[in-house]
Amino acid sequence: MTKILSRGLIALVLAVLAATPLSAANKEHQQLMADIRMLQEQAQLLQNMLGAMTEAMKAMDARLDQRLDRLNGVAVKGFADQKLTLDNLTNDARVIREKLDDNSVRIGSLNQEIDALRQQLTSRQSQPTASPDAAATATDSPGGGAPSGQAAGLGANASPNKLWDAAYSDYVAGQYDLAVLGFDAYIKSFPKSDKADDAQVYLCASYLNDGKNEKAVEACDLAIRMYPSGDALPEAYYRKGVALNNLKDVNGARTAWDFVVKTAPDTDPGRLAKQGLDKLKR
Repeated sequence: MTKILSRGLIALVLAVLAATPLSAANKEHQQLMADIRMLQEQAQLLQNMLGAMTEAMKAMDARLDQRLDRLNGVAVKGFADQKLTLDNLTNDARVIREKLDDNSVRIGSLNQEIDALRQQLTSRQSQPTASPDAAATATDSPGGGAPSGQAAGLGANASPNKLWDAAYSDYVAGQYDLAVLGFDAYIKSFPKSDKADDAQVYLCASYLNDGKNEKAVEACDLAIRMYPSGDALPEAYYRKGVALNNLKDVNGARTAWDFVVKTAPDTDPGRLAKQGLDKLKR
């Protein structure tokens, strides 16, 4: 009996001892599971917060894009309006400049007309009254009649525009002798005119077209000396080169044309001079 009890106690003690570690392990496992669930809940919470922040950032980006698009649209429209305004101002300034230039030309022509009228009045006041016999004698004399041609028929007291138009009409008509008289009268009557250098070059051209190459060279040289800063200077050098070439002075022609090509290459005389130089090289 005693042996049976002892064996029972021993078995009970062994059972208790065996059950104790299992219970502790089970508690640790439960604690770990609880910690894992807590961490999962916290991770889920953080993930939810991150998703909310992402959605908020997307909404903010969309609002910023819309605002930037509106600002860009306003800026582009503002720039377009400013460009249109500047273009309109530029066009207006160009029109005003053209009108001012036109008015300047008209004022210059009027000043020339006034100077011509003043010269006519001065010359008439200074001239003595001719007797009827002297007037008749001048009319009947062989050289007393006015020569034919536009410029010659106007007389010395003509206005600058009329005198120029008449001389140019004679030049275009091929009446080069009369054109020479007209342009020479223009230069002598209005030496300070803006067209005085052009008239001198037309003198050279008239002689050149009439086959008088030596006189053409002299007339062009005079234009070069008298009007070194005039806008007709390139043409004077070009026509001088043509006349010298006609006179078989190749070196002189080359020198004149070289000057035109170097100083005024983009003008008509410059291009013609370049063609002349190319022909000399052949």
